[in-house]
Amino acid sequence: MIHGGAGVLTRESVSAATDAAARAGLDAALTAGEAVLAAGGAALDAVEAAVRVLEDDPTFNSGRGAVLTYDGGIELDAAIMDGRTRAAGAVAGVTRSRHPVTLARAVMDHSPHVLLAGKGADVFATEQGVEQANPEWFLTPARRAQLDAMKADPDNWFDVDMKYGTVGAVAVDTHGHVAAATSTGGVTAKRWGRVGDSPLIGAGTHADDRSCAVSATGSGEFFIRIGVGHEIGARIRFAGEDLQTAADTVLGEVQALGGTGGVIVTGPGGDAEWSFTTPGMFRGRADAAGTRHVAIYGDEA
Repeated sequence: MIHGGAGVLTRESVSAATDAAARAGLDAALTAGEAVLAAGGAALDAVEAAVRVLEDDPTFNSGRGAVLTYDGGIELDAAIMDGRTRAAGAVAGVTRSRHPVTLARAVMDHSPHVLLAGKGADVFATEQGVEQANPEWFLTPARRAQLDAMKADPDNWFDVDMKYGTVGAVAVDTHGHVAAATSTGGVTAKRWGRVGDSPLIGAGTHADDRSCAVSATGSGEFFIRIGVGHEIGARIRFAGEDLQTAADTVLGEVQALGGTGGVIVTGPGGDAEWSFTTPGMFRGRADAAGTRHVAIYGDEA
């Protein structure tokens, strides 16, 4: 299961071209993750493969096509977590890694740490041979226009509606192990090294074979305060709630505090659900039975 961000996504606000591009990108990401699982591969490899596709697609806010900071740069965040061992890796504020999710995987596999940030994370990326790209490769005219429009309104310099967010994936493999990965450029015009929930384990990214895997998108500050991913997992593990009930309840808490967004959730038994409080969420799912579904708007089943 994958997502490409939640927010003010309606048939009136999304152009036909963006609708088509988003559906094609989501389908390609599902294909990448599905191929890993169909070959008997690990859920961890599947979520990384799916997110890498979305990071290369300028339709979404991660990697190429990420939103710009207030100063016109890019600062990328990502995380990945293995539900089998609860090993995790994450990066924040990286500037040159083409696939931040792969850098997060390197942090998990090749360092004693969980989260690296800023210059140090960039140095680690080069030491690990993670593919780098020039800053210009990440920039798109659409994101520059978004920043310029926002800065032109002195009362609206922060994207409070989180209209085009994060990408992510969750999966369960043939061994019943779950995994989650999330990647984002953050929010348009972010300042002062702002970091959202995506690279924070237990907030925007969480995986535990004892409960579920979660990838979130939305108002990061609220998702951090609640610890959305871990909270959903805890309700499943300790209260015995089903995935949908747990996800809906926790997002209700986010909404009560003033935040919006969505999550995708899968469990070790193969059940999978999404939940969102916004008009739409770029999303898709594929299963071993051959069922595939890609959607954007809230009224799509």
